Amino acid sequence: MSEALAGIEKLKSMVGVGWEPREYPIEREMVRRFIRAVGDTNPKWRDGMIAPPTFVLAIGFEQFVDDLLAMVSFKSVLMAGTELECYQPIKTGDVITAVFEVSGLREREGEMGRMAFLTFESTCKNQKHELVARCRQMVIGY
Repeated sequence: MSEALAGIEKLKSMVGVGWEPREYPIEREMVRRFIRAVGDTNPKWRDGMIAPPTFVLAIGFEQFVDDLLAMVSFKSVLMAGTELECYQPIKTGDVITAVFEVSGLREREGEMGRMAFLTFESTCKNQKHELVARCRQMVIGY
């Protein structure tokens, strides 16, 4: 069995299991960098005190993907979709706890070889344990 397939088998055993929660202190400069990076000119968050709703997509995502790629050595990974539900604004000074979970995994044979369709969800809460956002994303790895 190839290393990638072995990793997929390990991921299958983790479907429905929340990964270790991670905390992310929200700093004004990180919000400002995000706003500049996405080119958002809305004056509501220009000062960096309140983050735009899409900011939540960046919280913990890089670490989660690094963890995935440590398990499964895909040649390429494509984003296939994102659904986002926002409940509370994220503000400078918040500490956001993110929990990621693989919620679905299916495989199929494609023109470029074996492909994995991986759906994962993240739940973010603030330091008051209030639900901030839920996100569902799908990636295709091959």
